[in-house]
Amino acid sequence: MTLVEPEPGEVRAALVRMGLAREQDRPEFERLTGGVSSDIWKVEVPGRAAFCVKRALSQLRVAQEWKAPVERNGYEIAWMETAAIVVPEAVPKILGVDTAAQLFAMEYLDPSRFVLWKAQLRDGIALVATAQAAARALARVHAATAGQVRVAERFPTDDIFHAIRLEPYLVATGHRHPDVAPMLNALVEATARTKRCLVHGDVSPKNILIGAQGPVFLDAECAWYGDPAFDVAFCLNHLLLKGVWNRAAVGNLLACYDAFAAAYFDRVTWESPSDLEARTARLLPGLFLARVDGKSPVEYITQDSERDLVRGTAIPLLRQPPSRLTQIRDAWKRTLQ
Repeated sequence: MTLVEPEPGEVRAALVRMGLAREQDRPEFERLTGGVSSDIWKVEVPGRAAFCVKRALSQLRVAQEWKAPVERNGYEIAWMETAAIVVPEAVPKILGVDTAAQLFAMEYLDPSRFVLWKAQLRDGIALVATAQAAARALARVHAATAGQVRVAERFPTDDIFHAIRLEPYLVATGHRHPDVAPMLNALVEATARTKRCLVHGDVSPKNILIGAQGPVFLDAECAWYGDPAFDVAFCLNHLLLKGVWNRAAVGNLLACYDAFAAAYFDRVTWESPSDLEARTARLLPGLFLARVDGKSPVEYITQDSERDLVRGTAIPLLRQPPSRLTQIRDAWKRTLQ
């Protein structure tokens, strides 16, 4: 194990306060990789099963300046606690919280039993059943929290959501593409004012583990009471983009795109499914463009020719917004042929 001791006194003290270690223990830390917004470690303490400790960063690990309030850490915990009531099998268990150190501990999900959905998609393993299971779990959280005033009051995170999602994705992309900036800014305004249910905010295959009981959602620090279209568009966006990463799997990826959308919208009862789909379809091209020209570009699209494929699909759709998700699927399929 590679040992890492970040601020050892602070973290060790937090473990003791949470009852996860004794004063005399010397925990072993292994830094886990993959995220840009938090420090996260696997921690081993004698006599206890391994667990994870997570702490939000104020400056995200990206090339551009991207700051976000560290109190989002508390809202991630609140999302997990809320979702656990609805889909307990789809969230990790919270083991302890320490507000003084701005960190929390949760169960460690062993890679031998939980595979990262992103890794499967990278390898061309794009299974319709996985996409359907993720969509169903997400829809259950949205349905259970729709119109719930107490849940909304627990997530007064409009400013955080703007700082960590709307600004770095849509506003920043508008700076790169002033010709469609008015369309992107209109998406920001429309999304920000739509309040329907509890939103995860980062429904990406890199944040979804696949285990024996189905998907497990991680990294809910963007949690917000707002527009479920954001969660749906965010995930569908990745299923499209992975077609650049693995061209041989495009057919299966598009089948997952269709399956995710169908499984989700079949379970929309809190509002008109067609209205929600229209909002999702309008938002998706903006997020699509953002993942090559916003503050957080996907790491696997590295060539200008690949970025141009995304731009060539997204920009016309921003200028003439679609109302159906199949319109976006078909446009991207034509681009990749």
